[in-house]
Amino acid sequence: MNVKSYLSIGPEVHEALASGRAVVALESTIITHGMPYPQNLEMARKVEAEVRKHGAVPATVAIMDGKFRVGVEGEDLERLASEGHKAAKASRRDVAALLVSGDLAGTTVATTMMAAAWAGIRIFATGGIGGVHRGAESTFDISADLEELSRTPVAVICAGAKSILDIGKTLEVLETNGVPVLGYGTDEFPAFWARRSGHKVDHRFDNPADLARVIALQASLGLGGVLIANPIPEADALDATEIEARIAAAVADAERQGVSRKALTPFLLQRIFELTGGKSLIANIALVENNARVAAQIAVALAAFSAPPKVLRA
Repeated sequence: MNVKSYLSIGPEVHEALASGRAVVALESTIITHGMPYPQNLEMARKVEAEVRKHGAVPATVAIMDGKFRVGVEGEDLERLASEGHKAAKASRRDVAALLVSGDLAGTTVATTMMAAAWAGIRIFATGGIGGVHRGAESTFDISADLEELSRTPVAVICAGAKSILDIGKTLEVLETNGVPVLGYGTDEFPAFWARRSGHKVDHRFDNPADLARVIALQASLGLGGVLIANPIPEADALDATEIEARIAAAVADAERQGVSRKALTPFLLQRIFELTGGKSLIANIALVENNARVAAQIAVALAAFSAPPKVLRA
């Protein structure tokens, strides 16, 4: 039994990969656990439209009906969005169990990277990566996303790490794992809703073609993934001091209620949505669309000088 048995690639995505066209993978926990319905469905459609607008084919990834689905669309996308938190949240440790049970699941950054690599997709757009949670020195709560970036040859375009995390420690773990953190048009690592975190990126690049060259070389050298930090647009960013105060309040609420592990991030995002009067959701949608735009541009540049990757026929 091999990966092919559990991988279902949509016709449009398969055709694009086979012909060497640009494809951008998109995660689905942002749909199932990141936003309420129907805003999550609207966001998913807008993000896919943004990818298409800039010359690439979107490939939303999820676990559905006992398979990794690469290219979820139509009624299946609506089903994913409407199920929301009823769906499982699939990280690497959950994959085998969910494939056997046939349960519906949104894929995290880590599992979306896995599916993208198996399908032959090298560019992936998300909102923000997971990382080291605040207080991890006692809880050891560290996202599987960080280790996945070190071993899976997929480039992840994000607006930095979610501000609910300890960004300094997250960058330290990425450094330890040998993951290059590249800034697109920025010298500073962004903090999701805010454009700046006070921490520097490893290297800065100002155009998609140069980033595509780095991604291609990184893969050819067998050095694992690449993290590309793309700040939220200035017009959509939230004030860093204000959002930090809301995050601190949300973290305190989580501690009082005993929320931890996989339930923590969804809880914090919902609480911050409430504390900001919905501003965090508006900013979240804006940054995801911006990441999709940049990811498509990089994917097009990569496709222009790369041979088509090997595609697993599902």
